[in-house]
This record gives sequence, C-alpha cells and structure tokens, in this order.
Amino acid sequence: MPIPLHDHQLAADLAGEAGQLLVALRERLHSEGAPPPVIKSEGDRRSHEYLMERLADVRPDDAVLSEEGADDAARLDAERTWIVDPLDGTREFSEVPRTDWAVHVALVIDNRPVAGAVALPGLGMVLSTADTPTLSEHAADPPRIIVSRTRPPAAATHVAEVLGAELVEMGSAGAKTMAVIRGECEIYAHSGGQYEWDSCAPVAVAVAAGCHVSRIDGSELLYNQSDPYLPDLLVCRPELAAATLEALASFEH
Repeated sequence: MPIPLHDHQLAADLAGEAGQLLVALRERLHSEGAPPPVIKSEGDRRSHEYLMERLADVRPDDAVLSEEGADDAARLDAERTWIVDPLDGTREFSEVPRTDWAVHVALVIDNRPVAGAVALPGLGMVLSTADTPTLSEHAADPPRIIVSRTRPPAAATHVAEVLGAELVEMGSAGAKTMAVIRGECEIYAHSGGQYEWDSCAPVAVAVAAGCHVSRIDGSELLYNQSDPYLPDLLVCRPELAAATLEALASFEH
C-alpha cells in the first residue's frame, strides 16, 4: 500500500523540529555550565515531550512507541504505529561540540517501517524517505566498518578481520547508519543489543536509499513487536551484503 507523501514529510518535519529544539537546548545548558547528566536527561525529556505533543495533535489515532515513554500494549493492535527515539546518542549530545547524535521518527505498518527520518542536528541535516538520499557510486577499498567508539561489538570486529576492513568509530546508531548512506563507511554491523527505536527510522531511510538491511543472520527486521528488544542489525552497501553475511555466519556468538 503506497504511503501518502504527507507521512514521509511529517517524519522529516518532526525529526528536524525536535533536532532544532535540541540544538538550542544544548547550547543554553552548556553556556549555563550544566553537567553532562543534566544535559542528557533534559535532552531526552524535552525532545520526547515535543514529539508526543506533535503526534497527538496531527496523528491522534495512531499509536506511538518512544524510548522515553511508557509502553502501551494497544500499539500491537494498531494499524499505524510511530516509533521514535527522541535523542539517539545522549552521551555524544552531552559532549559539546560532538555531532554524532540523532533524532529518529518512523511510521510502522504491518511490522515494517514505511516512512522515516533521521535528523543529524549537529550537522544541520535531515535524511528521510520524503527526499530519498542516494548512495555514492563508489565504495572505499578496503571497506570501512563503523563501530561504537566505546564498545565495538565482537561481530563487527570479526567481519573487519575477515574482510580486511578498517574500523571507524562513531556515536549513535542513527549517525552510524546515515554514515553508510553518506559514504563515510560501507558497513554497519551491530550485535551488542539494541531496541526497535534505535534502528527503525534509520532502517527506513537506509532501505529507501538502496542499502542492504537485515538482522546479522540475514533475516528480516520486524518492528512493533510485543518485546521491543531487537539485538542486532546489518546495514551495508548492497554489493557487500553477501560477503558480510558470510563473514557474520562464521562469527561465534
């Protein structure tokens, strides 16, 4: 079923608006000398409240699953569910002037993300299904695998060894996925545990851009499940999918 353009645009608008709110909030709190824990908590809270108010206003009949909100089981029977991460990469957000943090907004129908947006407010950028980005024509050789700067997952380091790839460090999951689209890396393989809000909007944008997207065993990513824990993820350039999945298949969990 085709998704109306206004849903794609709404995702982009909401992510962008929340991102602008966060940029202003961080600037103010930092200038006031607020410690990182306060910057983190205020960012999460304010962005969540903004997105919930906007969605309640413009999509009152849709369900919402937010990292910062109480889970309502009614979403499981809803035809349309918005899955949002009001602030992905709270640590990076609190470390001024880092830019590797994001806002995620996605619409899920029949367990699949059909519209989505990832704002990278520190870069003044929103990537979304409303204006689909395109992959660069050429990949780096050797390929680059993007990982967490604090806890690189074992699966990613294993793939890097098998493929002779280089490791690139970055913060939030949204920023990592967008880095594949933006040509800053070729592979994002995560096995360290995530939730649906960590990957839903990034996956929507990555699929629209032509990336390969799956679980690390190659199975489909499904959303709006009763348990929102979704522990692993692979996003990569399509021409590297077979080799990456083969390398992941030899990874001992």
